[in-house]
Amino acid sequence: MPLYNHQPLKIYNSLSGEKEPFVPVHEGNVGMYVCGPTVYSNVHLGNVRTFMSFDVIFRYLLHLEYKVRYVRNITDVGHIVDDVDEGEDKIAKKARLEQLEPMEVVQRYTVDFHRILSAFNFLPPSIEPTATGHIIEQIEIIKKIIDNGFAYEANGSIYFDVVKFNEDHHYGILSGRNIEDMLANTRDLDGQSDKRNPQDFALWKKAEPQHIMRWPSPWSDGFPGWHLECTAMSTKYLGNHFDIHGGGMDLKFPHHECEIAQNEACTGHTPVNYWMHANMLTLNGKKMAKSTGNNILPGEILTGDNTILSKPFSASVTRFFMLQAHYRSILDFSDDAIVAAEKGYKRLMEALSLLKDLPTSAQSSVAIEDWKQFCYDAMNDDFNTPILIAHLFEGVRYINVIKDGKETITVEDLASFTTAIEAFVFEVLGLENEKITDSSNDKLEGTIQLLIDMRKQARENKNFALSDQIRDQLLALGIQLKDGKEGTTFSL
Repeated sequence: MPLYNHQPLKIYNSLSGEKEPFVPVHEGNVGMYVCGPTVYSNVHLGNVRTFMSFDVIFRYLLHLEYKVRYVRNITDVGHIVDDVDEGEDKIAKKARLEQLEPMEVVQRYTVDFHRILSAFNFLPPSIEPTATGHIIEQIEIIKKIIDNGFAYEANGSIYFDVVKFNEDHHYGILSGRNIEDMLANTRDLDGQSDKRNPQDFALWKKAEPQHIMRWPSPWSDGFPGWHLECTAMSTKYLGNHFDIHGGGMDLKFPHHECEIAQNEACTGHTPVNYWMHANMLTLNGKKMAKSTGNNILPGEILTGDNTILSKPFSASVTRFFMLQAHYRSILDFSDDAIVAAEKGYKRLMEALSLLKDLPTSAQSSVAIEDWKQFCYDAMNDDFNTPILIAHLFEGVRYINVIKDGKETITVEDLASFTTAIEAFVFEVLGLENEKITDSSNDKLEGTIQLLIDMRKQARENKNFALSDQIRDQLLALGIQLKDGKEGTTFSL
């Protein structure tokens, strides 16, 4: 019997604002679509956090023995600067600035995207469609929306009629917005005169003569609207009604709201059962922005080539740091936070390395099955990775007390425990057992330990002046010594 039959999963649904029992459209199968990157620049750390959240969700669904079709797209046309309907395509703008073909820009940053996600140990999606590869499907959806009376043509462009749609449907159902309030608060901008209402959005845009990226359609040579692309790609591969649609919190409105409207206008019913949104990442308590310098790229964490962090950090340490926060909570990235995460990661990996040498006995004094279920309970509660990690460290405590002979475990329980903890660490969280080597740190720690030993000798010789001098001079360098029953330790 599949594992999912014994582990009932609850997912927070942005549509209802509540955690709901997960019931797939087709038993044993999950269809999941996640909005992928617009490939006009290097993937930023906030994107990595979002995609990492859904990587863990994908991993856990697989662990529960669901058959999962995970679709994550590449947006390679139609995403206008500032996420509006008028203006320049982000990829076309980058191509113009760098004097490249648009598809050169797309290729460069798609390769970068894949390289970074591979470095952070992401599983590839089942299907990775591109917007430019689905122009025909997008045109067909537009035709159906027009036929159903929810879109209109204006000077070769096609716009979705939000007011008409809202007569029998609810535009704003996902974001909680009210159409009357939106219309009242939106002034009519220059260049939007083709629209009947400011809230209407483009399904197809007629290309200006200088616009490079263009395709023929029944209405004009042009390009599709950004929102339409995800509707076409998600429904092509997952059907008109599927299980999970995910993305960053910033996509809830207008992108996902428009997707719901397009689907309902085309097929007559809502497309998705569970809408999931990952929250944002801040850096040193502030929004990340290139313009202010408060910014770091994922690859720069690995190389240490940045002005934010004190040293390089491995991909698994970075991943471990991110998963210490729930995907729906804001996460602040800082040097202190990732340094602390590295210590926790090392402790976890060191404990796992002891598993094969743990002594066994005739009976267990640790409740392994209860511990395993606590781990499952955490993930079954809307993929709560920080609670899972807390239980993993309870597992670390088990390992250490068994090693020290303070608790006992049978051969059978040790095998069950080893299988479970390694599955949660490596298979579900996607961590890798990286050997973290930092020769400069090793040398520093060795030097401090030498001074601690010299101080200990000085105290034994009642040379308290030298003992205090060593302590005070280390403190002046930011190194604090702590004297305890088991000897002297230090913190940087």
